[in-house]
Amino acid sequence: MIKGSKICGVSDLDTLNFIINHPYPPQFIGFICNYKKSSRYVEIEKLNKLLALDKKKSNFVAVLVKPDEDILEKIKHLPFDYYQIYDCSPEEIKIIKERYNKKIITALTIRNESDVQKYLLFSEITDIYLFDSKGYEKSMTFDHKLIQNIKINKPLMIAGNIQVNDNLENYKKIADIIDISGGLETSGIKDKSKIDIFLNKVEQIHNET
Repeated sequence: MIKGSKICGVSDLDTLNFIINHPYPPQFIGFICNYKKSSRYVEIEKLNKLLALDKKKSNFVAVLVKPDEDILEKIKHLPFDYYQIYDCSPEEIKIIKERYNKKIITALTIRNESDVQKYLLFSEITDIYLFDSKGYEKSMTFDHKLIQNIKINKPLMIAGNIQVNDNLENYKKIADIIDISGGLETSGIKDKSKIDIFLNKVEQIHNET
């Protein structure tokens, strides 16, 4: 059942302001904090300005790929509610969670069934599971059917080249939260009209369930 949404890769104040003040704001807003290969990467100085905005009903998410102590110390004062972590072991995430007192979105990149089963390793430290593609900065998809039969007692977030024109109803039986980034862009820039369509769609689906 779709309970909420996440818009990821926000990197400018105008877009962030639009999202936060939308009639149906997303549950989560993600910022790329340390993955410099991504066109959506946000430098620490800019993060300070962006996150000074009142988040209102949304949660701020720091998206981190195998973060080192340097970046974790640089962002620890920022009002992030969740750390979304890629490429770390359960032990590494446990240390981060305890040291910085943040909720954790464990991001698993999926190519096959064995990738899916790794979720079991993170059950004690994860607050939300994110199943994503192997694309990282590229918009790639994976077979979402791989996760439709797993039983998880925590919220499940789904990403991987989801597009605003997709039939989002298809994800109702798979996930609790839809995570979208590139699908809300035109020529690599977040598009407010696409954001509006997406948030209205999610609200409609939520009301139907």
